[in-house]
Amino acid sequence: MAFLQKKIPLILHMLFLFFFKVAISSMSIHDLLKSKGLPAGLLPKEVKSYNLSNNGLLEVFLDGPCLAKFDTMALYDSVVKANLTYGSLAGVEGLSQQELFVWLPVKGIIVNDPLSGLILFDIGLAHKQLSLSLFEDPPHCKPDGKFIVFICYLEITDQTNLDLRCV
Repeated sequence: MAFLQKKIPLILHMLFLFFFKVAISSMSIHDLLKSKGLPAGLLPKEVKSYNLSNNGLLEVFLDGPCLAKFDTMALYDSVVKANLTYGSLAGVEGLSQQELFVWLPVKGIIVNDPLSGLILFDIGLAHKQLSLSLFEDPPHCKPDGKFIVFICYLEITDQTNLDLRCV
């Protein structure tokens, strides 16, 4: 009987963890972000799947690299990784933000005080504060154009017309 009394709390704890994991895995990535005090629009609508490990490592999977627009352009790799805690994505990999003509890797994203209406982006060399309202809705993400190659040539159709053809 004493043996059984010691095992019941362990069994209940394991059942709780199992059902918690099932509940998290059925949650959309955008709902998960909101439950962790982050805006849903940090990740694009085109997220295919994600994994969240017990230690907080979040891996987000997309079909391929893609571009989204916030105040500037953001480039998502096929896989975006970060350590997810309440109000924070730390150690971000696979996300870059365009500043002027340079792409800078996003290292971290923090919402210290949701009432402030601000979100902080750590872009390595500096920190950038933006309005949380920019990230309310998940953006559409378009395939990264750097993988699209067009070959264009001029075709002379007659003595007065030139046609530009691209393939």
